[in-house]
Amino acid sequence: MKLVNLKHLKTIAILFFLIVSCSTEEVGKSIEKENISGISIINDIQAEVLHFDNQGPHDHNFGEKRLGFTETFEKCNKSNYSDGEINLLSGDWFLSDALIGNSSSDRKFGSKSLRIRNGGYAIMSFNMDNGASAIRIRHAKFGGDENSTWRLIVSFNNGRDWSFMGNDITTKSTSLNTTTININDSRAIRFGIYKTGGGSNRINIDNIEIITGGDDTGRAPVSGQANRDSNLTFGNPSNANNSNENNYFLSRNQYTLSYNNSRGTANWVSWHLSEAWMGRGRRCNCFREESLLPNNFFKVMDQNYRGSGFDRGHLCPSGDRTGSNSENSNTFLTTNIAPQAADNNQKSWNDFEIYLRSLAANGNEIHIIAGVVGRGGVGKNGFRNTINNGTITVPDSFWKVAVILPNGSNDINRVTTSTRVIAINVPNNQGISTNWRSFRTSVNAIEALTGYDLLENIPNNIESVIESRIGN
Repeated sequence: MKLVNLKHLKTIAILFFLIVSCSTEEVGKSIEKENISGISIINDIQAEVLHFDNQGPHDHNFGEKRLGFTETFEKCNKSNYSDGEINLLSGDWFLSDALIGNSSSDRKFGSKSLRIRNGGYAIMSFNMDNGASAIRIRHAKFGGDENSTWRLIVSFNNGRDWSFMGNDITTKSTSLNTTTININDSRAIRFGIYKTGGGSNRINIDNIEIITGGDDTGRAPVSGQANRDSNLTFGNPSNANNSNENNYFLSRNQYTLSYNNSRGTANWVSWHLSEAWMGRGRRCNCFREESLLPNNFFKVMDQNYRGSGFDRGHLCPSGDRTGSNSENSNTFLTTNIAPQAADNNQKSWNDFEIYLRSLAANGNEIHIIAGVVGRGGVGKNGFRNTINNGTITVPDSFWKVAVILPNGSNDINRVTTSTRVIAINVPNNQGISTNWRSFRTSVNAIEALTGYDLLENIPNNIESVIESRIGN
């Protein structure tokens, strides 16, 4: 009798095991398992998807992944569409039919953005170990290409299988718009972007922002309690970016701003205020230059203000950031400072800051944006257009807008035509009224002065009402 070769028996056993394994029904599968461009898609998960025809809210946490992160695609070079893994600031990503674009036709905040064509995709090769609350993705059409569609994909098993999350998203603008997808899942998760339609038309993706739901103290938000929210919830009013030196986007955990290199000051600074930002941090009085500005920018130093007759006026106040000594310290960076008349800074402006903090102490959260406009003010040494030999512009006035809500979540959706909004515009002069209420105005009036769209993420029918009235 001829014996069966042991090697053949082994092969038969393996084939039998594979046949049994592939016929086993997968638990929780809601769509037929399919393989798309090498990715195994097993499910279609519903999720809330929000669209903003602009840059949308920003958290812009470039820190530890446990707190979320923003991937800007600035670190890596990949100039071809071939499959390959790249190392970015956030970690390793795998790209298929995708590259890192840096041409004038690529839509981007900095010098680079992700570009995807055909049925390409970009996926994380690492997990957010504690899940995520939301992901924000900025997207636009490349060059003169036509519309395309794409979907978010997620994996809960280290990239072995993937699921669609949310619905198809159409990219139809040549400006970077924002799509926010609410995740609200505490499992280890990794994300990807898969192009689902539009053929060879290309899309740009930039500033993928993953929000974990924690703040920089590691606390998770609690509904109805004071939390730390995005510093740019209601929009980027000047569409600040990293390609315009006079509208340069700069973000720290404590605030977000648009910097004007020609003026040597911010155009505007935006921040969120609630009791969650308050603590025992001490005022540091440590005015210093900003390290995050490009090397070719003029970097204002403390001594540039000495003898000018103007105060080093905060836009985001020191008193709004006392959670820690380091948080307070960052309010003294000179990108958050402008030449301010002493009677403005120390009286009416300061009194309004104290008033807003009192509202926060009484169960409210306030979304604030402040800035400067015009040229020329009166300090202790008289009228000046500039200081420091013309390198720093003295503003004509300082303005501020505050949107006040009871502590809660989903702030954009909670704004109504009855929401309290206070706007002030204070002349940058000596001898002015000490009462901030004397300088109340409307948001519309400030927008007319600046050309900004200050509350662009609020629905238009509500925005038009609250921006037209003068707050009481």
